[in-house]
Amino acid sequence: MITPAFELSQDADFLTIVIRVPYTRTSEFDIYIQGEDFKFYAKPYFLRLTLPGRIVEDGREKASFDIDKGLFTLHVPKETPGEHFEGLEMLTSLLAPKGSRSAKPLVEDTEACGGVCEEEEEEEEEFDWQIEQEVYTETPAETLKEYHKYGFGNLRSGVFARLQEELNEVIDLKDPDNTAPELRRHNRLEAETTIFCADHYMVNLYEDEEEIRNLLKFKPWWRELSPDPSAQSDTSITFTEEEKEQMRKFTNRSYLLDKKARFHVWLGLVDIILAYVYDVRTTEGEHNVESAWTIRKLSGTLSWLETYHSVQDVLVSFGRRTLCYPLYRHFSLITRAVKDVACIFQSGKACVLKCLLAIHKIFRENDPAYILNDLYITDYCIWIQRVKSKHVLDLAESLHNAKLQKNHLDLELEILEQAAELAMKEEADEEEEEEEEEEDSSSGSDSEEEEESEEEQPEKTHPEEKMENNQTGLRTLETVVELQRGGGESREPRQLIEELGERLEAGLTIREDVPRERRSISSSNTEGEGEKKSEGDYNHQRTAETVRDDTKAAASRELLDACLQRNPLRIISNDELDSDDDGNLLLTVGKEGP
Repeated sequence: MITPAFELSQDADFLTIVIRVPYTRTSEFDIYIQGEDFKFYAKPYFLRLTLPGRIVEDGREKASFDIDKGLFTLHVPKETPGEHFEGLEMLTSLLAPKGSRSAKPLVEDTEACGGVCEEEEEEEEEFDWQIEQEVYTETPAETLKEYHKYGFGNLRSGVFARLQEELNEVIDLKDPDNTAPELRRHNRLEAETTIFCADHYMVNLYEDEEEIRNLLKFKPWWRELSPDPSAQSDTSITFTEEEKEQMRKFTNRSYLLDKKARFHVWLGLVDIILAYVYDVRTTEGEHNVESAWTIRKLSGTLSWLETYHSVQDVLVSFGRRTLCYPLYRHFSLITRAVKDVACIFQSGKACVLKCLLAIHKIFRENDPAYILNDLYITDYCIWIQRVKSKHVLDLAESLHNAKLQKNHLDLELEILEQAAELAMKEEADEEEEEEEEEEDSSSGSDSEEEEESEEEQPEKTHPEEKMENNQTGLRTLETVVELQRGGGESREPRQLIEELGERLEAGLTIREDVPRERRSISSSNTEGEGEKKSEGDYNHQRTAETVRDDTKAAASRELLDACLQRNPLRIISNDELDSDDDGNLLLTVGKEGP
């Protein structure tokens, strides 16, 4: 027999069942409706469902068949109009176990349950999500091997004894079949402390702020769901055809778990979902080839076969592993993942199931991660469909109230951040000092350049001083010429220089008021002659002398400008003269060379 694909939906009064049965005859349909049981047969298809509510066959039922699509649609009235059937999207739980007419466990411990089935006990049981405290008891050595189990509900053992080649590629634990749970935890904590890289953490904290901010802004699919806890989960969660097909492939089974085992299963589920939501956020919803590695590496349940004892233990383990292994190691991603998981559990078990199906697909397509499906994920996908929604919501509330701080991770994060802040502050101070020194040096160089430019500028001479210097230089030039021409005999250079110096010193006393002295002398001479000339002749003579003196002064200024300032005098001794020039002192006017 072939189990056909099917879907269920509902309204206030009817349950709608759509069954896909291609290539069958319309005359061979058999339908059985009785309370919670529904059976359908159309060769070679057979479907048996255990419904979450009661239906009746009272003549109001309707059926239709689309031959082109091969869809058989049946509308069946509810026994109680207005009743809501919970969990119609949990297709695996609707399939009754083979050989049984109900979904009850095949084996029951009536003494432990007191005659009450496991599901009824689970419905009434309240969980305390805080740390479970028990009196320590020494375990006998001969019974230790009984506790070296792992997998869903710690129901498996000896799996890795026959899968040694895949062991190192799937989990971090060495020899899990002979390692006690306490030693697993000790080795896990030691490995995390050893592999933690402070430099990687600091880079993500201070240099990748923009990238981390973008990851935190990403809105995954569960954030688009209705936040109202009273909303029915089947109205907001939809499964793809691939997911529905996978649920139909699961073999429906029952799990006989005691209270402690169920508690560990719930905490392991939180650990696995935390790893999944981290991968969704850091890949922005696009899983890649590293997704299988990321999920199993961040989950202590999957990588170390860990069993936890409280929600806080799960959060601390996830936080430590997030800061040790993946690409993005930021504490904000840890806290955001916790909020995401709380949102998922708040949305109901259908949302949790959708996450588990996604993980199952990722592991199914990765070799050898498929082993983790056999150990954990497949059982979780089947088990979550049968749990009570009350426990899911209670766990969501516990996650909302959980507080995780950096000092809980025991990785000295606060000390590292304080040291980094001090180092950054010192570096900033050094940069400021260097900038100030550069500014001071630049301003000093500017002032020196200004001083040098001022020194290079020629000093300005007052016009009166320039006139006086020109006149003195003219007289000195006349004296040198007279010395050179006078006497007819050659003189020694030293004697000539001494006489030139004496006349130069005498000439320095000559001022520009010489014409005025001459005028006074001329006036005294005219008076000594007994006023022989008339007043007109005297004025004419005085005017001529004044014009002559002014012309001479102007000529002397022009001569000094041309000869003394631009072409200073140079006296060449006899030793520097050629043989033809001996006996004569050469006086040159030109630019003095070196």
